[in-house]
Amino acid sequence: MKLFSQSIRLRTAWLCAWLLCGFVALPASASSAGEGESGMPDVKEIVLGHMSDAYEWHITTWNGHHISIPLPVIVQGADGTWHTFSSARFHHSADGTYEGFFLNEEANGKVYERLADGTEVRPLDLSVTKNVVQIWIVVAIMCAVFISCARWYRNRKPGDKAPGGFVGLVEMFVMSINDDLIRPSVGEKHYRRFAPYLLTVFFFIFITNLLGLLPIFPGGANITGNINITFFLAICTALMVNVFGNREYWKEIFWPPVPAWLKVPVPMMPVIELFGILTKPFALMVRLFANMMGGHAIILALTCVIFITCQINAAIGTSFTFVSAVLMIFMNCLELLVAFIQAYVFTMLSAVFIGLAHPEPHHASKEA
Repeated sequence: MKLFSQSIRLRTAWLCAWLLCGFVALPASASSAGEGESGMPDVKEIVLGHMSDAYEWHITTWNGHHISIPLPVIVQGADGTWHTFSSARFHHSADGTYEGFFLNEEANGKVYERLADGTEVRPLDLSVTKNVVQIWIVVAIMCAVFISCARWYRNRKPGDKAPGGFVGLVEMFVMSINDDLIRPSVGEKHYRRFAPYLLTVFFFIFITNLLGLLPIFPGGANITGNINITFFLAICTALMVNVFGNREYWKEIFWPPVPAWLKVPVPMMPVIELFGILTKPFALMVRLFANMMGGHAIILALTCVIFITCQINAAIGTSFTFVSAVLMIFMNCLELLVAFIQAYVFTMLSAVFIGLAHPEPHHASKEA
């Protein structure tokens, strides 16, 4: 038990130091992200640049030179030909065009193709972007963590002591989510079928939220602040609810237990219930997206205040630097809590929706 507590303290200290390094690098990352024509930091470019996807992974800017990791661009041209090349090709050409493709700044930096007649069209884009690489990193972390834990349990012999160290920490985390959240929300009868999906969703959102707090590689990609990612997660939950829902679930939608005049001749309640099938995943999608995007925007905006006030007036900037730094530290600590809460809430609501899709027959409940 003593070794277990020491291991937890050591790993907690490592996590805090890791996040502190990212916090220290945040001002430098923000200041190098972009400046306006007057020399002031371009707050809009900094905030939107951090939260949007990109075809390269920007590390920092050193002496006016951008240090980035180029990523592969995979697009299909208007003639049906596939083109695969590095995103660095855009920066090596004089006009920013390679094989007729270019980054359209008016369309949030997306790849466009310029045809022979001068028209600009959006090609079929299957490029490996920064968000895609961040997802791969998260998946690799999850596989490394859970495969190592599974290997320990596979080699465990009867009579061995309870796991300690990192394996014990992961087991405590998993069992807490499984026993205190998934099991009571889904129900004793069905929770085992959906626990793997719900645990995967929880740890995926939690790890991506933590990495999103780091402005330096391998973090910095705002995955859960991307509406496409939250849309996909919400669709997965909707499929789990509606594909595996039992007969009673669909019976309560098309013929709910309400007075008959609410169902015929005007099917008021069935229409409301059908509308609820769409609103549930929509609520999941928007809640996660808005909370994570808002948190990142506030932290970056507070960072920009430091540089803006210092360039306006040194005396005012000094006082505002202290205030912004305190608020930024507070927001970073709050974002650590939000990273866990948003993963917990998304998993909890998904578990509740899945549990509601498996109601017991009414006659069975009356007999009980």
